[in-house]
Amino acid sequence: MNTFLRFFYEFISIFFDGLFFIVKAIVDGAGKMFNVNDYRRIINSYKDSFEGPEWLLVGLVIAILVIIVATIGLLIFFAVRKIIRSRKSKLNQDELLDEIANLNDQVKKLIKEKNEIMAMKVSKLGLRPDEEEEPLEEENPDENEEVDDSKIRFPKLNKIDELYKSYKIKNYGNDFTLEEMLDNFRCYAASQLRLYYDASLLRAFVGGLACSKLIILQGISGTGKTSLAYAWGKFVKQDSCVASVQPSWRDKTELLGYFNEFTKKFNETDVLAELYIAGHDDDVHTIILDEMNIARVEYYFAEMLSIMEMPSRSEWIIELVTSPWPDDPKRIKNGKLLLPPNLWYIGTINNDDSTFMVTDKVYDRAMPIDINNKISAFKCREQEAIDINASYLESLFTKAVESNPISQKSLDKVKEMDEYVIKHFRIAFGNRIMKQMETFVPVYVACGGQELEAIDYFIAKKILRKFDQLNISLIRDEIDPFISYLNKEFGNGVMKECIDYLEMIKKLV
Repeated sequence: MNTFLRFFYEFISIFFDGLFFIVKAIVDGAGKMFNVNDYRRIINSYKDSFEGPEWLLVGLVIAILVIIVATIGLLIFFAVRKIIRSRKSKLNQDELLDEIANLNDQVKKLIKEKNEIMAMKVSKLGLRPDEEEEPLEEENPDENEEVDDSKIRFPKLNKIDELYKSYKIKNYGNDFTLEEMLDNFRCYAASQLRLYYDASLLRAFVGGLACSKLIILQGISGTGKTSLAYAWGKFVKQDSCVASVQPSWRDKTELLGYFNEFTKKFNETDVLAELYIAGHDDDVHTIILDEMNIARVEYYFAEMLSIMEMPSRSEWIIELVTSPWPDDPKRIKNGKLLLPPNLWYIGTINNDDSTFMVTDKVYDRAMPIDINNKISAFKCREQEAIDINASYLESLFTKAVESNPISQKSLDKVKEMDEYVIKHFRIAFGNRIMKQMETFVPVYVACGGQELEAIDYFIAKKILRKFDQLNISLIRDEIDPFISYLNKEFGNGVMKECIDYLEMIKKLV
């Protein structure tokens, strides 16, 4: 045993001797580093030999040494503080977990108390909460059969079906002309809503309704863009459904809703409800996309834009869910909804730094209308809102196109202008825009306007607007010759909207 003890002593002594020397070396090293007397002794031994400039170097060496020591001290301080804080953070997390556990216990107690109170209330009604109510005998059990809500994923749309179950489409017996309708609308807005609009603006608005299902009202804030769309809904006795676009909108689910796999319900939006209601009647319906370019329109409205390009309205179908359920609403077939022809979208946009630029894809399919100024109040007769059949309004548009086609002379001038724009600005417009023009201009004329006035407005808003995508400095020298060309071909000052736009972009150079 003595032999083992000697072995153990000598064996362990090696480790502890090494550890002792490490600690002693650290202490001796720290003591030597901070031995001020040694530093003073060395300085005293050399001070008589130093010359003037050398004293500066001595001071520099001392300063560097002080900085090194201070840096080491700060590093040690921050390391210790970090360790202490991490320790406190762990303690705080433990305290939070304990607090959460306590809160959960309290919630469970409150739920239990609530259930007990509900049980007491039920017992006062003569029912026992722990037993099922016996069903009453019924003469016709099918009439009062309860519907299993878990199997209904479109509760709002199903209720609309119930409301319109016995509804018959009304014929309002409309017999007005487009010009009379426009005058009635203008007087209604002025007399009932104190909103005042120029007749030419309303002609463009009605012309836009005729040539596209999407109207874009654009301009500076406070000029009445949303008010115009709101007034139109009031005038036709179908309040516009307002969808306030959010910056986070990325796809159609933001507009129409989505199927929640957890609740097994479809999150129905007001827009979807308006679409569904419009399919039950023949009234004029509008959906306002307020500040539509605060998110990218071509993202959340892309499918709608594509559907509206379909030549047959029977193809205006949008998919809501991938598979059908037995209790789906009547107008949803195989998870798909047929978009109604009596509904228009009216978007309002502000062109500023907080919004996205609207792309050509959107503009080409829509009818943009600028509202950049207000007009003074004017006296007008009292006018009440009127019921309008959408089918009658569509028939007025069709009649206007047949009765007021664009003259061949004007079409030739537009074609020549198209060739001029292609040659000098490398911009062209396709069949879609020409088809829209052939609808917009006749309807504008039927509303009391002039043909060239309508052509001027349409070209300025649908074609020359594309100049916004160009580098203005590169086409600057072509603007004045183009203005001269318009005055020569269409008449001096006739193309006022086009010339005003060209003069405006000249100022941007």
